[in-house]
Amino acid sequence: MDAGPDRSARRAEFPTILLVHGAFAESSSWNEVVRSLKRRGYPVIAVANPLRGLKEDADYLRAVLDSRSEPVVIAGHSYGGSVMSEAADGAQGVQALVYVASFSPDVGESTGELAAKFPGAELGAALHPVPLPLPGGGTGTDLYIQQDKFRHVFAADVAPDITELMAATQRPIAASALEETATRAAWKTIPSWTMITSQDLTIPLAAQRFMAERAGSTTVEIDASHAVAVSQPGPVADLIDTAARAATR
Repeated sequence: MDAGPDRSARRAEFPTILLVHGAFAESSSWNEVVRSLKRRGYPVIAVANPLRGLKEDADYLRAVLDSRSEPVVIAGHSYGGSVMSEAADGAQGVQALVYVASFSPDVGESTGELAAKFPGAELGAALHPVPLPLPGGGTGTDLYIQQDKFRHVFAADVAPDITELMAATQRPIAASALEETATRAAWKTIPSWTMITSQDLTIPLAAQRFMAERAGSTTVEIDASHAVAVSQPGPVADLIDTAARAATR
């Protein structure tokens, strides 16, 4: 009996999905999205974003992109969108960008500038700065979310036991990364899709709508907190799937 095309042949028809986490998160924040995408046949890589500086982080992601020869769709969450926008510009094989509760700076803008552009963000007051020595000398600052405020500002629709783990395992971001200005904006030349989270206290709703409209992005809005990839991974995977199918048909 003919079993039809083997699994490897079916998978070869799909672009690889690269997932880029943002600040105060890690690659495992995409776990349920990864499971959903892999069930649909997509090869998936959840990139470990260094969170050290916009250029440094973008160079890291660009190295991953340049190592791939197949079509790629990139999804970025939060600050991961800033990194994605910088890294993907001019990269061969990138078919689509998916912004998930994310930043999409224009050239000359910083992530921090966009975060403060509209009222409603409660992240700043919840941050805990930690001094750290820099490799070349001097002192920088790492930013964490205070654990007792993590659920409220970042993941209000995630179960308390899960947010407790997320708060304890959060990855800090260098404050300078949020201040560094973009030099590229891949959304100007690559088709984009955006998921806007209406209950977001980290990136205000007005800011998300502003960036999506400016980018000419295909947009969906969802009643969710900033941590939408954890609280509602199905709709996130659906949007990535939609973008991948539209961009590679």
